[in-house]
Amino acid sequence: MGALRWSENVTAPDIAIEVEGLSKSFDGREVVHDLSMQVRRGTIYGFLGPNGSGKTTTIRMLCGLLTPDTGRGTCLGYDIITETDRIKRRVGYMTQRFSLYQDLSVRENLEFVARLYDVPDPVGAARAMVERLGLHGREEQLAGSLSGGWKQRLALGACTLPNPQLLLLDEPTAGVDPKARREFWNEIHAMAGEGLTVLVSTHYMDEAERCHEIAYIAYGHLLVHGTVQEVIAQSHLTTYVVGGEGLGDLAARLEQTRGVDMVAPFGTSLHVSGRDAAALERAIAPYRNDRRFTWQQSEPSLEDVFIDLMSRARDNFQDAA
Repeated sequence: MGALRWSENVTAPDIAIEVEGLSKSFDGREVVHDLSMQVRRGTIYGFLGPNGSGKTTTIRMLCGLLTPDTGRGTCLGYDIITETDRIKRRVGYMTQRFSLYQDLSVRENLEFVARLYDVPDPVGAARAMVERLGLHGREEQLAGSLSGGWKQRLALGACTLPNPQLLLLDEPTAGVDPKARREFWNEIHAMAGEGLTVLVSTHYMDEAERCHEIAYIAYGHLLVHGTVQEVIAQSHLTTYVVGGEGLGDLAARLEQTRGVDMVAPFGTSLHVSGRDAAALERAIAPYRNDRRFTWQQSEPSLEDVFIDLMSRARDNFQDAA
């Protein structure tokens, strides 16, 4: 599968990241294949895809933490191979695992990071970050005793305290409750509104829908990218929502029917989709008049698109194995 490339011309000052032909292998297995992309400044750009798809490797190459085997590119105007030190000084990186000092307080962690990066007035900078992220009253609490949501806020504060131009988030809300996730994303949007560029990998569809643009990566290949609306349109899926009784048996039959590309349960209903509308209509015709079922055509959801992409990408990976 070839690389998916951008066709738009965007002026250099508006570009935070521009890479071409990035590839990376580990132990003879190619993890990222010929990846080319651009990210505009001030954009929240989401990476989605199954585990092992190359999202984290891609993010690490973009910010100079990992050297690609082939390809070229720039991040914040600096070469991702020869100017990695300059990139690192301008990038905040928040990993899946909480990486601050568990036995230091919230205040001590923030002040330590401020001094590490030579932030002017580290005490004042830490105090301001505490206020911004709603950590007031927890300044002296040990980081190790914080809940997942509060640890997430502290980690976000620490990686943005040096005022980076680019923020890299690797599945930052894994294991965090919905309220904390929403508050986290509200803060990310506020920072992007101030000019910060954000790259984020996530498995959550609601988070993907909050990104300005998204990209789907499967087993090292960039399959689609664009706004949520563009990605859904590119899928060319026709989707029906089916209700009624005996949906399990119906799903089993439809999964074996030519013209049906995706069948997925959603609560008490099924989503049935196909990329060829005429073929899908022929496939479901025998069941349309069955009084046990109700059929309603619907716009495909982002989750419909990703389930379809994941099923096809898995097949491609197995075929190549």
